[in-house]
Amino acid sequence: MKHTQLAVLTLVAVVLVGCDPQKGAIEENKEATKSAIDQRKDAVDAAAKEATRQADIDATVDKAKIEASKDAKQAQLDADKKKAEAKAQVEKAKVDAEKK
Repeated sequence: MKHTQLAVLTLVAVVLVGCDPQKGAIEENKEATKSAIDQRKDAVDAAAKEATRQADIDATVDKAKIEASKDAKQAQLDADKKKAEAKAQVEKAKVDAEKK
């Protein structure tokens, strides 16, 4: 769509300028420059969208890693707690056995 509009604008500019080749060349150069700038703006927008998408993906991965690490640490702490409880029961049983 932009390219079609650019072509129409260029054609109109050439017609309006008439037969003066210098003015026509200046107008064409202006339109070409504007077109190049528009293309660079589109490229910048596309790059920003891709960077944002990748940042969202990276953030999701980082959050999942953090959650997995938390779960693993909590599981280890739960295991340590059960181990401490079992050790206490064994020690209590030894004390009871020594009393008998």
